[in-house]
Amino acid sequence: MKEQKHLVRTLLSQLPFERFRNPPPVVGVVRLNGVIGRFGTMREGLTLASLERTLERTFGLFNLKAVAIVINSPGGSAAQSSLIANRIRTLAAEKEIKVTAFAEDLAASGGYWLACAGDEIYADDNSIVGSIGVIHSNFGFPELLERLGIERRLHTSGKNKAMLDPFSPEKKEDVKHLKKVQGVIHENFKNWVRERRGGKLKAKEEEAFSGAWWSGGLAVEMGLIDGIGNLHDLMHERHGEDVRLISVQVGKPFWRRFFPGGGGGSELSSEWAASALSVAEERFMWSRFGL
Repeated sequence: MKEQKHLVRTLLSQLPFERFRNPPPVVGVVRLNGVIGRFGTMREGLTLASLERTLERTFGLFNLKAVAIVINSPGGSAAQSSLIANRIRTLAAEKEIKVTAFAEDLAASGGYWLACAGDEIYADDNSIVGSIGVIHSNFGFPELLERLGIERRLHTSGKNKAMLDPFSPEKKEDVKHLKKVQGVIHENFKNWVRERRGGKLKAKEEEAFSGAWWSGGLAVEMGLIDGIGNLHDLMHERHGEDVRLISVQVGKPFWRRFFPGGGGGSELSSEWAASALSVAEERFMWSRFGL
């Protein structure tokens, strides 16, 4: 009995040292949830400014073997999508770490742009993936103002400063300019997908880059993603059962969650009004994909 107790004590005393000598592999997990871009001072979406510290801490984890980015986003700002994705690739190259992207409910438009920052992309069979395109939407109210007897007063310096103003009649030249800009951004998006997916794309470009979106299973057939899988199962399969999945998230200071503007009552009320509009816009972006 004494010998057994001594053996147990010996084994227990050695465990911390053994764990220090042979630490378990670590996979850093970054969760990218929500609309991409800034939507008012009270509802900041995914931006490089809000994510940079999170990304840097993730790629700096001790005994890091891989990074997983888990995406649930309907898209948003093309500029922020590009900035975030490029930062992920820069850190991956510096640290020589492989990045795997996982789509949850939705990795569409800018969400798919982010997914392409991964060396591989996986999704659930029911995930929505793709929407490689550019969209602009607003409303027009010129006739409503006329019926209400409201006079629109708009003064600009520069003939195109009020381009696509929702309270003015739409002009063909404005739409032409919009289409030109959208074409440039769409081409940048396509070039990014070509670069990141390389020879993996199986569908014709006219179909893949049409702006349409597909289920995870169809996305595999088209070569938009590498397979059907989830974070937990794939990372344990690749790095062993003792792998540690560490999710890193750098949040806002506590006080900013309640007083983001830091101003007085009138400033705060205007921010609440802007936030209400941003909620509606965000809801529209999700609903485009049936979510």
